[in-house]
Amino acid sequence: MRRRTLLAGVVGAGFLSATPAHASPVLPIRSCAEWSARPPSGRPTVLMQRPVRILIHHTATENTSDVSQEHAYAHARWIQNLHMDTNGWIDSGQHFTNSRGGFLMEGRHGSLAALRSGDRVVVGAHCPGQNSAAIGIENEGNYMSVEPPVLLWDSLVSFCVYACEQYAIPPTEIFGHRDHHDTLCPGDKLYALLPRLRQEVARVLG
Repeated sequence: MRRRTLLAGVVGAGFLSATPAHASPVLPIRSCAEWSARPPSGRPTVLMQRPVRILIHHTATENTSDVSQEHAYAHARWIQNLHMDTNGWIDSGQHFTNSRGGFLMEGRHGSLAALRSGDRVVVGAHCPGQNSAAIGIENEGNYMSVEPPVLLWDSLVSFCVYACEQYAIPPTEIFGHRDHHDTLCPGDKLYALLPRLRQEVARVLG
């Protein structure tokens, strides 16, 4: 990663404020093994091509006040169980998951290795027509009527900076799920913040 100083929102009652500040230079992304994911029911498809955009999702789940790592890992397991047992997919549909406590986690198996390599993509199941063209990141919570907490925002900015660098994705190619599918995702409030997300990522990338 060329630039290690990442921008983030300033804490204001736990939520976003108007002025960005400097955040931690560390970008840990927990692997599927670290949050005790189930093995996929089939082998994920890997394509030797770079994705061209990032799609932002929300999980549309409770806006919990539990920002612990333990909760983040449990939530990732809940998502995987839902996607495999209810949706019938081979694994978590999204490539990555971001918790309300700011814990970034690999979603679909192989996505972290692909991101680190920067030259391949695991085919996901997060948006029809975009599953190999776009990296999908789920953000825990429901953002129809409230903005995301600052911890989640900080890690989302950091993730997008890293993904843009690894895959040579311009920040202008960060979109919401609803831009490519008929859905309310990622919620009205988070969707309205996407121009700011693009700006903060672009500012870090220079």
